[in-house]
Amino acid sequence: MTSDELNNHLAHAGIHCSAPGRAGIIGNPTDMYGGSVLSCSTAERATVTVRPADQLILETGAERCRITSADDLALTGDHFDIARAVLRGTGSTGLRARITWQTDIPFRAGLSGSTALLVALLNAVLAFQEVRHPRHYLAEFARMIEYDHLGVFCGYQDAYMCTFGGLNYMDFRDKEFHRSFGTDPYATIEPLASHVPALPFVLAHTGVQHLSGAVHKPIRERWLDGDRQVIEGYLTVSRIARAGKKALLHGRWEELGRLMNENHAITRSLGGSGPENERLIQVALDHGAFGAKLAGAGSGGTIIALHDEPDGMIEALKRAGATRVLFPKPGPGVEVTT
Repeated sequence: MTSDELNNHLAHAGIHCSAPGRAGIIGNPTDMYGGSVLSCSTAERATVTVRPADQLILETGAERCRITSADDLALTGDHFDIARAVLRGTGSTGLRARITWQTDIPFRAGLSGSTALLVALLNAVLAFQEVRHPRHYLAEFARMIEYDHLGVFCGYQDAYMCTFGGLNYMDFRDKEFHRSFGTDPYATIEPLASHVPALPFVLAHTGVQHLSGAVHKPIRERWLDGDRQVIEGYLTVSRIARAGKKALLHGRWEELGRLMNENHAITRSLGGSGPENERLIQVALDHGAFGAKLAGAGSGGTIIALHDEPDGMIEALKRAGATRVLFPKPGPGVEVTT
């Protein structure tokens, strides 16, 4: 079978695509401000299947939605909005396919669950149409759809991590002004997983769902207005992330934990945390964690704690109300198969 015949076969047989969640170790949320971030994928993934059909049908769980015209791609606030945004952003209104999905990443939990689903949907739809792009472009494409078509106020970390996966140091310089799609430089992605044999991190979900844009937007407005506390705070967090990379590579866990705590102190001072986050962070620190901070946007969601012997801490977090405990895992980014 020739390459063209194989590609045609794959497109008509159906496409299976998955993408991981992510946990911000240190440096977030400076991916919105030209900064630097250390981040790791999760074992949990969003999974999408696209198969040929006589019409365009969206399915998740027991719910189904038919798309018969561009008017059907207007956002309604239901479970199909992410798929609608991907179809609109890719110009795929006339696609004849059945698109189904599921995810085991907690939604609105600060683990990039919605972005992982968007990335999986985007890559599956493009693969079904035999459209290929470099991963950097695909990450930027996903972020554009989330920002412009879903109306989510977001940075770049999520789209890049869900696309690339792994354990990465990421540099977002010259990407702080959210220019139109295609005009920004690509982020610099440095994979670190092969240099770090162990990751002693624990994720604890507060059980409180949030919209990341609602957390980020007020602080972003202060930054745009020239608020020195925000500007200097995020410059410091970027420096902390660069120091955190060095500590991570050398396995200096106490130093990395101290830097995580410093990162979170700045986030807290700017109003980016919340009472549920603070409660679990304090429990983690009281039970021996070297450091603990937000894994995502805050005001609920998930915290990340660094502990070399975490069993006792995990039990304490559960008693304190953590509804789910997960572990970052450097795995593959978005994957497309049949």
